[in-house]
Amino acid sequence: MPLALHGGTPVRTEPLPTSLDSSGRILGRAEQEAVERVIASGVLWRVTGTEVAALETEFAALLGTAHAVASTSGTSALHLAVAAVNPEPGDEVIVPPVTDFGTVIAVLACNAVPVFADVDPVTGCLTPESVAAKITSRTRAVIAVHLFGGPAPIGELVELCRPRGITVIEDCAQAYLTVPHGGTGYAGTRGDIGCFSLQQTKHITAGDGGLTVTDDPELARRMRLFADKGWPRDTGERTHLFLGLNYRMTELVGAVARVQLTRLGEIVAARRAVAARLTKELDGLAGLRLPSPEEISRHSFWLYPILLDPELVGTDNADFGAALLAEGIPASAGYLDRPVYLTPAMAERRTYGISGFPIDGRHYAKGDCPVAEDMIERTLVVLQCNERYSDQDVDDIITAVRRVHAHFAHFAHLAG
Repeated sequence: MPLALHGGTPVRTEPLPTSLDSSGRILGRAEQEAVERVIASGVLWRVTGTEVAALETEFAALLGTAHAVASTSGTSALHLAVAAVNPEPGDEVIVPPVTDFGTVIAVLACNAVPVFADVDPVTGCLTPESVAAKITSRTRAVIAVHLFGGPAPIGELVELCRPRGITVIEDCAQAYLTVPHGGTGYAGTRGDIGCFSLQQTKHITAGDGGLTVTDDPELARRMRLFADKGWPRDTGERTHLFLGLNYRMTELVGAVARVQLTRLGEIVAARRAVAARLTKELDGLAGLRLPSPEEISRHSFWLYPILLDPELVGTDNADFGAALLAEGIPASAGYLDRPVYLTPAMAERRTYGISGFPIDGRHYAKGDCPVAEDMIERTLVVLQCNERYSDQDVDDIITAVRRVHAHFAHFAHLAG
């Protein structure tokens, strides 16, 4: 049967459940009642409310950390983390090139310089070796992104950084209940600070919102102050101890997030079950590298990653992803259009006015991180993953991947 891309009948004509609307979100009466409770109280801000404070307590307890600080978004959560490190202008923070731009915004907003280190060709996460090669006397922090819900080598990064006085920040926006290798605890609890997002597409959502966690009381206090204009409300003074912003989460967001938090375990378990079926049924297709059963137990599957060997498959990720989309399966080739350092904001230094500060002396260019570039341009395809996929939904994904793979592999064999 010809591919839908070439005029055939698509495997799927009904849209799959998506986190962009109610088809792929678990939101119900409990969230409605939480919002109604806040409205009835008349207290919608966190300063004299109770919902956000309760969310912080409950989230810290879930992860087993001493402190959690709520904010307005995943990006603000990262900004709190970098601000807690308190870098001097021009200090450096090492980041991966395969990540949401929010990771980099947090660095630039503190007038620090993002330094990009290359990634593992399978996970897309920073490696200890790539980070070690980028450390200088000005390195203040490393932000390790647990990409797509897969764990970065956080234990090894901590071993590298902590003796050097470098703070390790974990970007867990895509990685609720992810379990890093070695030691114990969830992603976000192994470094110095963990950052989470409640944005619409994340495992749990309140539309937007952020949470940071730490065991360090000084870091926690500085983050809490930074989110509230540097105002130490607990002392009764109306003063501002340092430059901060207003990143206060509202009581409405906090109330919804508290309910969502109770659903988190079932959501991650359902996504792992989808991933397990995909891996089992697609195993053995030449040139496809899939998450292994052992990886599935640690991964939380914000997305389901597939790595192609273009020579064996007979095409690159762009064609493979386009063919899946035509079959009705949400897929993205490379996840990003380009590594973060090649976005106009970075490559053309569009920051503060025309100054280019704080990266005016930096030159970001193609070739800086060749492994990341190869993943984006040739090897990486990511599939949407959702807790509300039915067995039939997963069957359709499997059928489409097999069909697309068979088509390209056939022509690769003829060409060989």
